Amino acid sequence: MDEPLDARALEEARALAPRLDRADVAWTGPAARARQTAEALGLDATVAPELDECDFGAWGGRTLAELDAEDPTAVAAWIEDPAAAPHGGESLLAILERVRAWLDARAGDGARVVAVTHAGVIRAALVCALDAPVVAFWRFDVAPLSRTVLHAHDGRWTVRGVNLPLSAA
Repeated sequence: MDEPLDARALEEARALAPRLDRADVAWTGPAARARQTAEALGLDATVAPELDECDFGAWGGRTLAELDAEDPTAVAAWIEDPAAAPHGGESLLAILERVRAWLDARAGDGARVVAVTHAGVIRAALVCALDAPVVAFWRFDVAPLSRTVLHAHDGRWTVRGVNLPLSAA
């Protein structure tokens, strides 16, 4: 389900555009709301499929509470087993693998990058940057329209900040 931004979110993104830090290159996930956010921020962003939110398969567009009420065993399996995809979509291991590949491709280019993406992708990037256990994915709370700052040095990523405002100002 590819939902566009609502009017309020679009206006919030436009208001933040002047505060966005300079970047050499911009990327965005393919979802309408990611592309619209990048555009509202004034970015000429290249679409990267690797930056798309997790594929939730049959669960797409539904809340975790709804799913848990309907099939708590499937939800528990998905949360507890990183290889599980009971919804017919993507497993946690799959999203981690694709985000890690995207990060690895950028680790040595020296470019200052802005990537407009989803909370699940940001959680995956944090797990990858920290070489954290997979279960750490569920322990990051990523705020909408916030910055997560990663830094690459010698092919390794470090985390500089999470849930920062769009500008250091």
